[in-house]
Parts: sequence; C-alpha cells; structure tokens
Amino acid sequence: MTGRRRTSTLAPLLPRPVRGAALAAGALALCASLTAGCGVVPGTSSGSGAAASVKVMTWAPQETDATNKPGMPAMARAYAKWINSHGGVHGRRLDVLTCNDHNDSVGAAKCARRAADENVVAVVGSYSQFGDSYLAPLEGAGIPYIGGYGVTNDEFTGSMSYPVNGGQPALLAGLGQALAADCGNVALVRPDSIAGDELPAMLDSGLKAGRHAVAGDQLAAEDATEYSGQVGRALRYATKDLTREGCVVPALGDRTDTFMDSFRRSRDEFPKVRTATVIGSVDQTVINATGGASGPYEGAYITGWYPPASDGRWDAMKKVINEEAFGDNRIDPADAGVQTTWIAYTVLRAVLERIGDGEVSADSVRHTLDDGLRVRTGGLTPTLHWPYEGKLAGVGFPRLVNANVTLQVVRGGELVAAREGIGGSNGVADMTRTLEDADVQ
Repeated sequence: MTGRRRTSTLAPLLPRPVRGAALAAGALALCASLTAGCGVVPGTSSGSGAAASVKVMTWAPQETDATNKPGMPAMARAYAKWINSHGGVHGRRLDVLTCNDHNDSVGAAKCARRAADENVVAVVGSYSQFGDSYLAPLEGAGIPYIGGYGVTNDEFTGSMSYPVNGGQPALLAGLGQALAADCGNVALVRPDSIAGDELPAMLDSGLKAGRHAVAGDQLAAEDATEYSGQVGRALRYATKDLTREGCVVPALGDRTDTFMDSFRRSRDEFPKVRTATVIGSVDQTVINATGGASGPYEGAYITGWYPPASDGRWDAMKKVINEEAFGDNRIDPADAGVQTTWIAYTVLRAVLERIGDGEVSADSVRHTLDDGLRVRTGGLTPTLHWPYEGKLAGVGFPRLVNANVTLQVVRGGELVAAREGIGGSNGVADMTRTLEDADVQ
C-alpha cells in the first residue's frame, strides 16, 4: 500500500398532497406527473405574510482538470425556481446554496463547514469524491446528506447519509452479471489504489452469479496520462479464449477517456473484443465527444442506476428544465448527476410535505427520514426508505437501500436500453442478492 493516496472513493471514476391556492391548469398537470405528488400549493406562511424558507445546499466539482459535475448545482437551482414559482412546499420557499468542492479534500471539507455555518437543513443531490472529508463535519452538525452521487464508500456507511442509488457496487455487480452471458475472458482495468482495490470484488460478484470465472485484474496508476501498456495486457488477456468474444472493462472514472484513446489505436489488432463500463466513467456526452457511432464505445455495455434519458419517466424533469433552465447547457437530462439531483430533491420535497406545519430543521429532516418515510419516485427507483441497517450491512454497505441497475448499450452512437437486460431481466435488475455474496475483504 505504500505510496497510495488514501481515499474513501469507490472509483475515481452518476421526486401528500398539500393545501393552499389552486395551481394554474398547466402547472397542475405537471404536478400530477411529479413523482412525490402535489395538487394544491400554499402561498405564504401565516403571521407576517412573508413566505418562510428552507435552506439547503448542493455541491459538486466545477472547473477542475478532473471530474466536473456543474449540472448538479444547476439542476438544484432550476428545481428551486420551479417549486418556488408554484408556491413552494407547504408555504415554504426553497433556498439553494451551491458550493464547488474543486475536486479536492480541502474543498469538500470547506463546503461541509459552510453548510454548517449557514444552518442548512440538508445537503441534497451532491457529488464529491471525498466522503471522509465532508461527512464528519456534516455529522458533527447533525446535517443529513440526501442523494449523493454514490461515488464514495462512506455514502453507504454513514448514519446521516441517505443514498438514492446503489453507487459503484451495484453498477459493477450488474455489469459482471451481464457480461457473464456474453463474454469469454473479462479484463478489468482499474486504479492501483485503496479505492481501486474494492472494485474487483464487486465485478466478480456479478460474474460468479452468472457462473463465469473472475475477471483478470489489471492495475493502472491513478494519475496515468496514457495506457498503452494496460491496453496491451488487457487485450491479450481478453483474447486468450478464441472461442468467445473477450471483454475489457475500464473502471477509471474521468481517466476512462484517456484509456480509450489508447484502446482505439490497438483495437484493429483485436477485432473480437467488446468494451463495457459503468455510468460515471461514461455517459452520452462522452460517447458524443469520442465519435458517436464511429467511436470506441459503439456496442459497449454500460450499466446505470436509472432508465435511459429517453424513457417517459423523465418527462417531468425535462419539463422543469425547459421551463426554468432553457438554454443552460450545464444541465443535460441524460447526465446521471442531474438525474440523481432530481431524485434527491424529490426525497427532500416528500420530507417537507411530511413535516407539514412543523418546524423544519436538520433534526426534523433527519428524524422524518429515519421514522419510516417512504418516497415514490415515479418508477425511476424503487420506493425509497432508509432502515437503520439495510440488507447489505453484512458486506459493509448498511445504507445501500437501492441496488437496482439497468443495462444499456451504445447503439448507433446512442445510449439506449439493452433489450436483453441483466440475467434475462426486462429492464431493471436488483443486485442485492448478488452483492450479498460479494467477497469483500
């Protein structure tokens, strides 16, 4: 372990009725489609006549040389503008503070301390690779962390974390199960780091569930600027079995593109090799930027947490974006970060509606989440709730409550649902049982 940067990142590698004035007909129609449900939204709080407000924060790295997620705070602001334009939630306006963690541990800690100083009631729909830097300050201030991106191990262990997806564990388990049916040898290329050491067990859990041998584990430096050596070794391993198509799985986060640059140059020598990876390493914008249908991802399997962006269950989110952020190119409806922020704010809205006329504070938000609240998200996830310990506590993920994944494929340059699904499923597959059998050290 000498020389490795210690980080809790799994991979550096992705909405009760209320009372008040009636909404306009168009807005009411949108409310009907929003997953938490609405109907009649109040205008102002009683007493002074000025609308009460609820302050929350959303953070993400922006303008860095590595992973950037500007769409997440932009989506949070668009959601707040929409909800406030229709009377708020139970008479309360939603105030969203944003913070740039600059993709470093110091920035993440500063964002968490600012959240405490500003007395926010929750951090919602955020991304940071530095859970060990931000969760302790949040826990010290009693501030719940709702709907993180799922990129750190801490998000699935912290008692004040309320994740909405299964993070990298579910994605890799699902990918392994999908590849088991279609691949011969599978080569995993992942960071040579504490975080990277956790990835093979997740992928192998899926492969073994599909009665497949474990993956060949290829290590790469976290800060590599080219991967020709790793590409060569991965391709040679993947093509050892000439009777079946080999598969290469780069799980390198924001460096996956760099790997694929090297892979593209070598692929002609190994035509019978398929690539596969997970949302967070690749999304539609990456596919577009690397050549679309003529790029290296064509035909690749990619596991995600949610339905593809073309699915009608995202129509409500898209309408809010069009109404409140038209022309804001930071917000891509196909980005898993934007989608996670939408779902996280759906959870927040359900919490505020349950609290009703009661006091809204970090404590009341947390207690509402802990007291059996169940949140429906219109089919984007299963009904969400957070028991003290979930089914995956035994493998180190006590807060992981949604292990659903979808299998997508790049076809004609577009990321679409794979017809065959995972393990023969039609669309969504639950990886809970698979992860329960993971060999986590």
